[in-house]
Parts: sequence; structure tokens; C-alpha cells
Amino acid sequence: MPVLIAVVVVVALAALFISLYNNMVGLRNRCDNAWQTIDTQLQRRSDLIPNLVETVKGYAAHESQTLEAVIKARSNYVNASTPEQAMDASNQITGALRQLFALSEAYPELKANTNFQQLQTDLADTEDKISYARMSFNDCVLNYNNAIQTFPGVLIAGIGGFTAKTGFEVASEADRQAPKVSF
Repeated sequence: MPVLIAVVVVVALAALFISLYNNMVGLRNRCDNAWQTIDTQLQRRSDLIPNLVETVKGYAAHESQTLEAVIKARSNYVNASTPEQAMDASNQITGALRQLFALSEAYPELKANTNFQQLQTDLADTEDKISYARMSFNDCVLNYNNAIQTFPGVLIAGIGGFTAKTGFEVASEADRQAPKVSF
């Protein structure tokens, strides 16, 4: 009888181990999938940027510093080799695009250009998708990190080689501040 109890305990522990391990694999895969969703939207944004830059060049060619910042930020994204580098480059693109769209306020002809308006709409739509994808990614990272850092998962995570992931964070303190609106 004691042998039977020992066998039942071993089988139960093995089942628990397998279940926890498989859950961690699933959570890690969800994080990877969520990152791929972000990457797809970042690529879409990157593909729209050359058209936007060319449109702006026709109206504000002497604003080369702003245009160069957008092009450099896009280049950093295209050349990113890790998710962390892509996250940093994405934040650079966001800042550079803010400057570019601010230019349109100084050039009414540019602001009225239908091609520019369509590109601006497409980029705004893409930015919304990126924002939602980042939130989803951060939720996946939270669930995954909780699974590998809480007991008994922490024991299996160490054995299985699971490591914590990092989610998206606000790029700078300036981005945390509410915009000032005055009339």
C-alpha cells in the first residue's frame, strides 16, 4: 500500500509539473505572438513614412532637420535586431512624427493636401493599432512573468529555463505629462 501511495504522489507531482510547464510555454508563446502583432504594425508604419516624407518635402523642403530625424528613426527601426532595439526605435519614430505633423500647422498648403491628409489618417490609425497591440503585449508579459515568478511556477521556470520578459514603457518623462492646452 505505501508503494501505491508513493506512485500516486509521483504521478500527481509529474502531472502538476507538466501542467505548469505547458502553461508557461503557452504564456511565453502568447508574448511572442503579441510582439509579432506589434512588429507587423511597426512595419506598416515604417512603410508609410517614406511616402509621408516625400509629400512633406514638396512643401517644406527647407525643414530638412525634421525630415532627417524621421528618416533616421525609421532607419533605426529597420536595422533593429532585437525587440528592445525595435521598441526604442519605435519611440524615436513617434517623437519624430510628432515634429513632422507639427510642421503641417506652419504650412496650410501641406495641411490641405489630400495625399498628406490620407497619410496622416493612415498613420494615426496605425498608431492606434500599435497602442492597442502594446497594451496586449504588456498584458501577456504580465501574465507570463507572474507565472514564472510565483510559487510553484518559479521552481519549474528555473528548471525549464524560463526568463522574465520586459514590456513597453513610456519612452520619456515628457510623454507622461498631459499636454497643455490654452485658448
